[in-house]
Amino acid sequence: MPGGLVALLDDVAVIARTAAASIDDIGIAASRAGTKAAGVVIDDAAVTPSYVTGLSPARELPIIWKITKGSLKNKLLILLPGALILSEFLPAAIVFVLMLGGLYLSYEGAEKVVEKLGGAKHGKTLEDPIDDLEEFEKQRTSGAIRTDLILSAEIMAITLNEVAAETLLTRAGVLAVVGIAITVVVYGAVALIVKMDDVGLHLSKRDSTVAQKVGHFLLAAMPKLLTVLSVVGTVAMLWVGGGILIHALHELGIHNLSDFSHGLQHGVEELTGGMGGFLGWLTYAGISALIGLIVGAVLVFILHKVFKLGHETGASG
Repeated sequence: MPGGLVALLDDVAVIARTAAASIDDIGIAASRAGTKAAGVVIDDAAVTPSYVTGLSPARELPIIWKITKGSLKNKLLILLPGALILSEFLPAAIVFVLMLGGLYLSYEGAEKVVEKLGGAKHGKTLEDPIDDLEEFEKQRTSGAIRTDLILSAEIMAITLNEVAAETLLTRAGVLAVVGIAITVVVYGAVALIVKMDDVGLHLSKRDSTVAQKVGHFLLAAMPKLLTVLSVVGTVAMLWVGGGILIHALHELGIHNLSDFSHGLQHGVEELTGGMGGFLGWLTYAGISALIGLIVGAVLVFILHKVFKLGHETGASG
């Protein structure tokens, strides 16, 4: 019995050390993968406030909470198991999943650009007559969760691509850590953004002169912030979508775009000295966004003008 107990304790110690090592691996890999997914996160944080803009202030946080829960379900119950199955049995398909997401993001970004330039809008907005506000809220929430599913799929695919060589346990841990962390960060930031005007209104009614000035500043800044976020969200969609397509084509053996983009990036880095890192990155991001815009515009034309899709319900939120 003592020998068996010692053996059991020894096994437990080995398992504990392995688990500790795995947790360390998960932390390192999650950090690396999270950095790669940052562009999609920027887009997610920039796009989501539009789903509650214009609705009753009392409904803003409940709607964001519903979207947050939907996002966690998307990542942990749908995408994480699917990603693990894919990576275990059909890893070659990951690049095609990335490409589909890249096409979707390019399409969404280009559609927003077309609308800004005076093209037809797709989907009902608060400017249109709404007979049932509760039903409209449900539709907006569902639309946000559907969009989140696509963006989350990109985040998980990018993450999975970064940790494809890790063990199954590490892959699962990294996907879970990145999924939860990104959800908390994105929707926490969104909640702060959409309640900024309420905070400003509260401060503007305080007796303190400083509080009133801060309150008036927040009230004046909120519309500008939402406009900036809208632009950032659109640019991020095009940048991430185009970048994914360039990378995916490179993985499939088509190197022209990747070689040109990285060549220009390195050329800018060498010419600009101390600012080379940032300006080089900006150059590559600009090329990626341009590629995303071109591809997305073609998809918008095909879907809206050729197949006449999206005129009633819309594809974007």
